[in-house]
Amino acid sequence: MARGDRPERGPEPRTRGGLPALQRLYKTFSDPTRLRILALLEQHELAVQDLMQVLGMAQSRVSRHLAILRGAGLLRDRRDGTYVYYRFAPPEAGPWREHWELARRSLGTGAGGDTVPDRTLQRDAAALARVLEARSARARTFFDAVGPEWDSLRKVFDDDALRARAIARLVPPGLRVADVGTGTGVLALDLARLGLGVVAIDHSARMLEAARAKGEEAGAAGPRLDVEWRQGEAGALPLRDGEMDAAFAHIVLQYLPAPGDAVREMARAVKPGGVVVVVDFVRHDREWMREELGVQWLGFEPGEVADWFAAAGLEGFRWEEMTPPSHARDLPASFVASGRVGEAAGRGPVRRGGAAGARSAPRRAAGGAAGAGGA
Repeated sequence: MARGDRPERGPEPRTRGGLPALQRLYKTFSDPTRLRILALLEQHELAVQDLMQVLGMAQSRVSRHLAILRGAGLLRDRRDGTYVYYRFAPPEAGPWREHWELARRSLGTGAGGDTVPDRTLQRDAAALARVLEARSARARTFFDAVGPEWDSLRKVFDDDALRARAIARLVPPGLRVADVGTGTGVLALDLARLGLGVVAIDHSARMLEAARAKGEEAGAAGPRLDVEWRQGEAGALPLRDGEMDAAFAHIVLQYLPAPGDAVREMARAVKPGGVVVVVDFVRHDREWMREELGVQWLGFEPGEVADWFAAAGLEGFRWEEMTPPSHARDLPASFVASGRVGEAAGRGPVRRGGAAGARSAPRRAAGGAAGAGGA
């Protein structure tokens, strides 16, 4: 018989009357072992090996009863690798359903019955509980054994994209998100694959050219992605007031002369109730990042980022720090900061440059190297 991922059911129980049909019905329900099997399979999906342990019977005997029950159309089966799992699927109505309900009430397993549960079925239930506990114990033993090594082992699933898609189901589709400092568009394309509309912004024409090429390649290989590429500065975003549902800047602030201006611009471009999210590094002393990666600021303190969010009118500031992976090259800790645009947010003119721009630069100790490098 054919097997597949979806449960497969045997022929439907005959509903026509007559002596042959009646004889088949009574013959099927007359064997105590078959009633025990149906009672077990009504509770859980089980394999032949499980039933052998619960019933204390040989495989041939269990398989024979399963064949009779499946032939009567009372079971569904599902193949999982080398195992076949069975589950009781009684008809919704008719004589087969009526006789099973009668059997359940007589054995004390039916709802609303006054009959004391059959002792054999009670023993079966206890044995089934032990079988199911053994299943759980196998999984616990495996994870207890691998422990911290699981992160390395789980890479075989290659499920980063799948996990991101699953998380995206928590977000209403069709939201418009600004990716500020998009670079070559990696994040923008990931967001677009999750069903979001993305406006990707970068000040570098060359970066945007590479991002557009990557987007065209991705679109040719799959569904069309909703990404719009715009050139502009993080401190003067090419976005209308309240044009976006959210704005995101990933490892961008450390490259900007006035990070606070970028936060204020992101807040301006997001509609009331929308979210601004910033990812960057916590304050650190890795001078090599200035030399090799061209950063202007060696990370940021929670207080100064919170001040920028407050000055931009963002509410509900949240800050979360993450330690770098053990294999990362001497990287500092990173952070995710977020805030929400107030429902009654005003949309006044935004001042850029001059004193306002200077005040939005990160606070640094007088004479410190980080301050000197921020020009």
